[in-house]
Amino acid sequence: MNTQNIYNNKDKDININTNSNTKIKICGLTSPAEARYLNENHVDFAGMVLFFPKSKRNISIEQAKEIVSPSIEQVRQIEAAGFNYIQIHGEIPETEAEAAIAIPILKAFNVSDMGSYEKYHNDSRIAGYVFDAIEPGSGKTFDWKLVDNIPRDEKLLLLAGGLNPDNVRMAIEAVHPNGVDVSSGVENDDGVGKNPEKIHDFVAAIKS
Repeated sequence: MNTQNIYNNKDKDININTNSNTKIKICGLTSPAEARYLNENHVDFAGMVLFFPKSKRNISIEQAKEIVSPSIEQVRQIEAAGFNYIQIHGEIPETEAEAAIAIPILKAFNVSDMGSYEKYHNDSRIAGYVFDAIEPGSGKTFDWKLVDNIPRDEKLLLLAGGLNPDNVRMAIEAVHPNGVDVSSGVENDDGVGKNPEKIHDFVAAIKS
């Protein structure tokens, strides 16, 4: 199953457009303390993994208040919890009930399924795209030149996959995304929890 993250945009009034500065999204939060690290560094998006027990970053919907092809009931729970976006790595079902999903979708693609971009390109539910490595959450990068063939439009384009404080500036200069997405690249060395110094360095590299 493909992992999938749920994202809560901490700034309700954020303007998502191609003319804004590079947006920063840090995913896989597991505690209120980690959310404070993001606030201290003015990070735009906070991400949480829900309904995917295989992930070490998985938390309950109660704690949150990498899903794969979520059920309509799971999506309704996410909407009720007050999230602004749902990011989906799996297929987006086309049943009548699921087509009525109100929460905007960030559709994630990895190296192996970028060809399905056109399938979702004109879907009005899609607020943006996230381009990731073949194994989302693995901390591995991919050939950023693959994104060159993706047509740009008014929707948000985020780059993920193995980003960290040392390579994020290079990634931005190569791809010119609207935003970047990181999880393992700002975690503690033991892979448990987010590291405040790495978060600071990641943000500083982007804003430098």
